[in-house]
Amino acid sequence: MSEKKIQKTYDEINARIKAGEAVVVTAEEMVDIVKENGPEGAARKVDVVTTGTFAPMCSSGLFLNFGQMTPTIKASKVWINKVPAYAGLAAVDAYLGATEPAEDDPLNKIYPGEFRYGGGHAIEDLLRGKKLLLEAKAYGTDCYAAKKMKKEIGLDDLPSALLCNPRNGYQNYNCAVNLSDKAVYTYMGMLKPNCQNANFCSAGELSPLLNDPFYKTIGVGTRIFLGGGYGYVTWRGTQHNPHAPRHSNGVPVKPAGTIMVQGDLKQMTPAWLRGVSILGYGSSLAVGLGIPIPILNSEMAAHTGVSDEDIFTQVVDYGHDYTNGIARSYGEVSYAQLKSGEIEVNGKKVQTAPLSSVVKARAIAEILQKNISEGRFLINKPAELLPDGRA
Repeated sequence: MSEKKIQKTYDEINARIKAGEAVVVTAEEMVDIVKENGPEGAARKVDVVTTGTFAPMCSSGLFLNFGQMTPTIKASKVWINKVPAYAGLAAVDAYLGATEPAEDDPLNKIYPGEFRYGGGHAIEDLLRGKKLLLEAKAYGTDCYAAKKMKKEIGLDDLPSALLCNPRNGYQNYNCAVNLSDKAVYTYMGMLKPNCQNANFCSAGELSPLLNDPFYKTIGVGTRIFLGGGYGYVTWRGTQHNPHAPRHSNGVPVKPAGTIMVQGDLKQMTPAWLRGVSILGYGSSLAVGLGIPIPILNSEMAAHTGVSDEDIFTQVVDYGHDYTNGIARSYGEVSYAQLKSGEIEVNGKKVQTAPLSSVVKARAIAEILQKNISEGRFLINKPAELLPDGRA
């Protein structure tokens, strides 16, 4: 008689976590466990797999409340260290986008389109305890009579500071090359002419959504590591595309799912939220993100056992095709090939470089592993799963 297939519940896994009995491994460690034991055997051994990624996530920002004044004000325009923030939220709320550049950036005056300071840097400065200049203007009303505000603010001065990222944790992304005869400067970094380099941006086998390709455990209410603190998945991210083509293992071979995430900035640290400047593109924010995946059954064990050799993406030309909306692939490459430092494009050997940090992704997975193993982090069952593109 065949042994009954294992099926765990969130409550059972959390009970094991509370008792200090849960077996928690990183996504890298799970690769070998599945190879040695098979999906069913791995599901019997392991309770939780931890993932991580650390990379520029341009669709990031901060909802902040900067406190009232006397007389009160309803700000219509707001600047933080000369970086414009969106103030159409009434009273003293604003949204500071990571890619918004400072209006007085001296570098931009010399090289148009070049910025060294933006919203992402302002967010990091707040985390580092710096005081930032806040300026606000208003048109004045009977209930909000003030028309100007100017003060220095630090993170502790803000009644509320919510990191809110509408599109993060992209499930796979392009490998970018440049087939034109001049250098191009993109959010994927500087790409040399005539396909002299290839840039990619994913942690591969450590990346959260690549370990749960059909979003069986990741959804609204999933508790996550975010920026050195803890946050939640609050909705599917913008540009979420579960219909992207997939390999037989279920892993998309093109950009697919995304998640919207939120967390309290006051719990976070600058080690895991870093303002970055991308040459010729502008400012952004590098975000540390990690998601624990409960191993409910052999299907989830198989998915979390995916290796870099099993994850593929497309080589895309950013010199002409991408900007002109042409969806053409110049080859499919695995993350094992990308991480080796060299791939072949049109018969030519091309050096590769990551925009994401595998070292930091691994560290995030290990932090989650430790906190879960020590009973300080439980696994939330999602209130609603993300659309998976299947009927």
